[in-house]
Amino acid sequence: MSLSRKMWTTVAAGAALLLATGAYGERDEMGFVRIAPEEVQWKEVPGYNGLQYAVIEGDPTKEGAYVVRVKFPPGLMTRPHHHPEDRHAIVIQGTWYTGTGDTFDPDSTVGLNPVTYMKHPAKGVHFDGAKDEEVILQIVGYGPSGTIWLHPEEGRTGPSLKK
Repeated sequence: MSLSRKMWTTVAAGAALLLATGAYGERDEMGFVRIAPEEVQWKEVPGYNGLQYAVIEGDPTKEGAYVVRVKFPPGLMTRPHHHPEDRHAIVIQGTWYTGTGDTFDPDSTVGLNPVTYMKHPAKGVHFDGAKDEEVILQIVGYGPSGTIWLHPEEGRTGPSLKK
């Protein structure tokens, strides 16, 4: 199996797991959905060292709009990767540190405060996460989604702070 096929297989398996983390609220008779923060059903993502994920609406593995939330524990960043689709991120809590390019360099990241918006263009290589506090993001996209790691041999996450 080629490295690219292995990466996609890993992405597909992870996405299937994440779909089981839905935080779907009940639709009212008119189709409105409301989900309070305490109703979000966070699940730890295996292989991501404490990163948590929740599907709020839709199915990121299928064609159509989706909304997910990602929670980074302090000191954790994802390593360089990209997604096949545009993604629209809004910081809900904490300062989210974002970097671009294929070299993992937490010192070069830009901090984004709550209610800040950032667009990740399709196939735009980036890395991101938390430094000294927990960070929660809301991400909106149009699936099918996936994650392609530039250097999978280095793992999916790394430390954001020097020891």
